[in-house]
Amino acid sequence: MTCEKFDYEVKTLKRFFEYFCQKKHKNSIRYTKVINYKEKSFVYEFTLCNECIKDVDYSIDRLLSCVHEQKPKCRRCPNPCYEKNMWKKIAKVMRYSGIHLKIDSFNKSLFP
Repeated sequence: MTCEKFDYEVKTLKRFFEYFCQKKHKNSIRYTKVINYKEKSFVYEFTLCNECIKDVDYSIDRLLSCVHEQKPKCRRCPNPCYEKNMWKKIAKVMRYSGIHLKIDSFNKSLFP
């Protein structure tokens, strides 16, 4: 996968996890993560609780180990790399945040 695609995927994880954590958890902390991908360094700042930090780290590790040059959506991947229990946990975050972020952006377009 390209560096641009990798950056896009991590930023998506960041947005979804931060939204979920803000709505569901307390005690968020600022967390900086430096990731090296294809000889390029990326720096991301997250505001998450400890549980969500572990989950987003797991997701980023899976992303780093993705063997596909053209990365498919994880739910359609022929060779899933997520453990079953983590798959369910991350899917819950993505589903919740995806629905609510879509509604929020729709409302902002209606009521600027």
